[in-house]
Amino acid sequence: MAFHLSNASRFFSFAALLAALCATAGAQNTGYIKASVNPGRAGVFVDGKYLGPAKNFGITRKYAVAAGEHEIVLREPRYSEVTKRVTVEPGKTVTLKENLQPVEVAKPPFGRLRTRSNNKFDGVFVNGAYMGHVDEFNNSSQALLLNPGEYTVRIVSPGGELRQEKKVTIQQDQVTLVEVN
Repeated sequence: MAFHLSNASRFFSFAALLAALCATAGAQNTGYIKASVNPGRAGVFVDGKYLGPAKNFGITRKYAVAAGEHEIVLREPRYSEVTKRVTVEPGKTVTLKENLQPVEVAKPPFGRLRTRSNNKFDGVFVNGAYMGHVDEFNNSSQALLLNPGEYTVRIVSPGGELRQEKKVTIQQDQVTLVEVN
């Protein structure tokens, strides 16, 4: 009994083989980044793109990047920012190990900014500066303390998608809520 592939079967077999080869080639050009950062709530930015808090890229998780040189920035508003250039080799993992240094804390008076989103790792930016992720400022006992004044608040997904942008006025001893709709 002879076995013959139809033209359609040959096409789909070839397409599957081509897809497998492309995936293998892509994997050969990919490396990974992990982070061991204190504090773990520091935001990780790779080539200017917000990825999420450092604790997300610790022991069990890593972030896939193209092999080559990358700029990694660690930001947490209560600590000095750290910028590193790393070279990621195909199939290899680069682990950043950093202890961020505290900076002087702002002085009162304060108002409170609360944030809410369906993704707790969405980044919160105030006047363009990374302040933390939504989960840090999302309930009655948590909020970002800001001096009274006008601010632009942006909530950005890990990956860089703008989820919400809003101008707010922070008033002393008042709570202001910014939500992703």
